[in-house]
Amino acid sequence: MTQSVVIDELMTLVDPGKVLTDPASLDTYGKDWTKHYPPAPSAIVFPKSIEQVQAIVHWANRHKVALVPSGGRTGLSGAAVAAHGEVVVAFDYMNQILAFSPFDRTVVCQPGVITRQLQQYAEDQGLYYPVDFASSGSSQVGGNIGTNAGGIKVIRYGMTRNWVAGLKVVTGRGELLELNKDLIKNATGYDLRQLFIGAEGTLGFVVEATMRLDRAPRNLTAMVLGTPDFDAIMPVLHAFQGKLDLTAFEFFSDKGLAKIMARGDVPAPFATQCPFYALLEFEASTEEVANEALATFEHCVEQGWVLDGVMSQSETQLKNLWKLREYLSETISHWTPYKNDISVTVSKVPAFLREIDAIVGEHYPDYEVVWYGHIGDGNLHLNILKPDAMSKDDFFASCAKVNKWVFEIVERYNGSISAEHGVGMTKRDYLGYSRSPEEIACMKAIKAVFDPNGIMNPGKIFAPE
Repeated sequence: MTQSVVIDELMTLVDPGKVLTDPASLDTYGKDWTKHYPPAPSAIVFPKSIEQVQAIVHWANRHKVALVPSGGRTGLSGAAVAAHGEVVVAFDYMNQILAFSPFDRTVVCQPGVITRQLQQYAEDQGLYYPVDFASSGSSQVGGNIGTNAGGIKVIRYGMTRNWVAGLKVVTGRGELLELNKDLIKNATGYDLRQLFIGAEGTLGFVVEATMRLDRAPRNLTAMVLGTPDFDAIMPVLHAFQGKLDLTAFEFFSDKGLAKIMARGDVPAPFATQCPFYALLEFEASTEEVANEALATFEHCVEQGWVLDGVMSQSETQLKNLWKLREYLSETISHWTPYKNDISVTVSKVPAFLREIDAIVGEHYPDYEVVWYGHIGDGNLHLNILKPDAMSKDDFFASCAKVNKWVFEIVERYNGSISAEHGVGMTKRDYLGYSRSPEEIACMKAIKAVFDPNGIMNPGKIFAPE
C-alpha cells in the first residue's frame, strides 16, 4: 500500500479538511521551539473527539505508522518534533472546557485548552490555576501534562502533576483509560495517572484532563533585589522564607537584565547595577505582611546580601517587575541560544552553579552566557548565546561538547538533566546521567505494555534501538 493510499485512509477517520500535507503546515506543526532538528512529518491530523483519536491510533497500529502529539509546540526538548516521516496528531480542535465543579474546585478540559484560557476560566469563577510560565499564552494543557510543566510558581504550588485530578488517555493500543476519576483519596493500587504525566506522549495521548483549582491569591506583591554575587541569593531566600509564604523566587544575571533593558519596553527596577538579581513574590494580604517583607529586606541589606531593591506598589508595577524575568527566554531567542534546563536540591545550588559556570567559562571564553531560573526550587537555566558570525550548525556542534561535562556535574550532585522541559530528543542520549540502568529498563518495559508496536512518539526519552 502506497503512502498516498495510507494518507487517504487517514482522511476518512476525521472531519473533512482535518488532514494537512502542504509544506507550510508540515513545517509549522512538525517542530517545537527547539531549532536542532528540521521537521519532516508526512501529514498533520486534527482529531475533534476521543473516538477520532482512538481511530487514528488503531489506524497507526495497522500500518505501523509513528504518531507524534502536538500541542502548543512550546517545548524545548524536541518532544513534539516529527523528523522522520511521522504523522503529527494536533489537538487544536479539542480545545473546550467541558465542565466545572465549584464544590470539588475542578475543571474538565480537552487537551488543546490553552494554559491562559484555563487560568482565565479559573479567575472568572473566583479561583486560581497556579501553574504558570512565559509560554502560557500558547502552551496547551495536554502538552503541559505530557512534560509535567513547572514554571514560576513551583516553590508554592508544585508541578503540573500536583493539579491533575484525573485523566482520560488513549494508549498505544488504542484503549481508552479513565484514570483516578478525579478522586482526592484513592488507595486502590497503582496510580497509572502519574505514569502518563511527564511521559511526553510515549505511552499514549491525553484526551481529557480534570484539573484542580485553588483559591485566588490576595494582593500579589513582587520585590526585585540586587545582590553582590550569586552566593548572597541563598541567604536572601532563606531569610524571606522564614518570614513569608513565597509564591515565587526567581533569579537572573546582569547579562540577562541587559538584554531586557535593550528591548526598551520595560523600565529598570532601580539604578544600582548588580551582578545578580532575585525576584520574589508573596501575598501581601495585610499591612503586617507588607511590613514584614520590608523589615526582611532591610535585614538583608544590613547583612550585605542585598545592594538595592524595589517592591511593587500597583498591579502595573507588579507586571513590569515580572517582565524582567518572563521576557528573558523570548528576548535571548534572537541569539539562537544553546539551552540547558537542569536542577539539584536547593541547598546545593550555589556550588553547583559555580562548577558549571567555571567549566563553561574555561571552554567557551568567547561565548556570552546568560543564567536565570527558578532558584526557589533548584532549577537553573544555562543559556549560551550564538555569536552573530557563527552558523547555527557549527554553534550547536561546538556547544554539544559541553553536555558531557555539565551532565557529569549533574550526576555528581544527584540532580536532573531536565528539570521541567522533558527529555525528548535533545536529552535522550544523556538519560543515564539522571536515571540508573535499572530504572531505564523498567521505563522501557512500561512503554512496551502500553505501546507494544512502538508507534507513540518513538525516539523520544529513549534513543532508537
